Amino acid sequence: MSEVSLVPMSERAFRAFLHAAVENYAEENVSAGRWLAEGALERSQAAFAQLLPQGTATPDHHLFEIVAGDAGVVGSLWYGVYSEGEQRQVHVYDVLVYPAHRRRGYAAAAFAAMEAQVRALGIDRIGLHVFAHNAGAQALYARLGYLTTSLNMIKVLGS
Repeated sequence: MSEVSLVPMSERAFRAFLHAAVENYAEENVSAGRWLAEGALERSQAAFAQLLPQGTATPDHHLFEIVAGDAGVVGSLWYGVYSEGEQRQVHVYDVLVYPAHRRRGYAAAAFAAMEAQVRALGIDRIGLHVFAHNAGAQALYARLGYLTTSLNMIKVLGS
């Protein structure tokens, strides 16, 4: 694997990212049983509009393309900086490695590059959410040292 860098997203790349991310978030919430399929896309669009009202210029949000040497753009990463009391933290909103580039270490390398940026901001905490059905992502985050801090559960009652 070649070296990975995080390159700020262009407006063109952001439009493609947003389209795919909105659809993916809707699908993930439906798969997790959190949302009904009907209206899921609209709910996802509303969530993204609230989080990124100014697109790539939204304050405290950092959107990148993951670039890996000769392979070019292999995915994307989005994180935001927020404060909880006196503690500044980062939340990873989205990370995606395109299917043709998976299982090559690009996500782990992107996280390492992000961690360097976060340290440079003087922040020492990174959080993220992962859907329970995404065992591959959970395994990656565990290998990278992320710990489970809470767990949401649901029971669907039959009729």
